[in-house]
Amino acid sequence: MAKRGKKYLEAIKAYDHLKEYELDEAVEILKKIAYAKYDETVEVHMRLGVNPKHSDQLVRGSVSLPNGTGKTVRVLVFAKGEKMKEAEDAGADFVGGEDLAEKITKEGWMDFDKVIATPDMMGVVGKLGKVLGPRGLMPNPKVGTVTFDIKGAVGRTKAGEIEFRVDKTANIHAGVGKKSFENEKLKENILALHSAIIKAKPATSKGKYIKSFYLSTTHSPSVKINVQSI
Repeated sequence: MAKRGKKYLEAIKAYDHLKEYELDEAVEILKKIAYAKYDETVEVHMRLGVNPKHSDQLVRGSVSLPNGTGKTVRVLVFAKGEKMKEAEDAGADFVGGEDLAEKITKEGWMDFDKVIATPDMMGVVGKLGKVLGPRGLMPNPKVGTVTFDIKGAVGRTKAGEIEFRVDKTANIHAGVGKKSFENEKLKENILALHSAIIKAKPATSKGKYIKSFYLSTTHSPSVKINVQSI
């Protein structure tokens, strides 16, 4: 286990880290124990009762956070023809095709946070799988990032849409706002994500679906949520 700093150890003494708290109280505690000087991201960590080794138990989707993420998202769009102008008009930060793919592969350029592509560009984008995939940036029709509705996809991303995906250990990790958000706005974002994950429950998942639910900031200890209280 990594050695913890003095501030972290002080923070974990400020509450009962073994207790399950109701969401309102958990958010309040988190605000008190977040000690970094900058505006940290508030993160949700859920352990699910699924087996990610089985393709029919993968949990993946997207959700629009009602109060946004609190950060500026740099959007890269792979498109051609009229769809390039649609992307630019919608506010995409970078728009292109082969030229941008080459910049990524040859220059290691990664100055973007989200990738959207039209279906007819997936031949180009598919070659970037080894670079984009491990970073969670590969466009996918299941979460609306492979689409001809470029205006809608860029708009949703800029407004605060996030993706979630269960990892190999059956956990989901997602940022849901900033420490500076009002408690009620953080709560609304958390509940929106929780609801989306519930809706994404695979039909083959048996038993308890959400096994544990924690909140933390980028550097703080985690606060455990009583799942039954949500």
